[in-house]
Amino acid sequence: MNAKSLLAFSLTAMLGVAASGTAAAQSSGVLVRNDGIYLRCDQCGTVQRVEQNITQGGGHGTAGTIIGAIAGGVLGNQVGKGKGRKLATVGGAVGGGFAGHAIGNNAGSNTSWTVRIKMGNGSYQNIQVKDASGIRQGDLVQVDANGNITRIQ
Repeated sequence: MNAKSLLAFSLTAMLGVAASGTAAAQSSGVLVRNDGIYLRCDQCGTVQRVEQNITQGGGHGTAGTIIGAIAGGVLGNQVGKGKGRKLATVGGAVGGGFAGHAIGNNAGSNTSWTVRIKMGNGSYQNIQVKDASGIRQGDLVQVDANGNITRIQ
């Protein structure tokens, strides 16, 4: 074997070892913080995306309409005398029905957040949380066994 072949073989072997070392570091749970400190954590990852989820209410508009109309009619009946009282009762029932319908349709609406995390071992996790106000894209986080997310400072 001549010197050029030996040199080419050595460079190829060194590049292969360097590439396998990088792959091992990426798949072994090693992350780098913004200040350059390396973290080894199998339950840690980098936030890729934070998405808001809004679930509409249960659609209890009919019940809300009935309850609102009754309450509005009772309150309207307390106002005025004679024809004014009748008009206030009808107006209260109609207004209460509209308000009750709107409230009934929105009752039970729910907001949650889905946080997509690229874990240190290269896998991805989607965690649903009620509040993601302290989590931003690019943050390093730790996920516990219960699915709770803690931001790493």
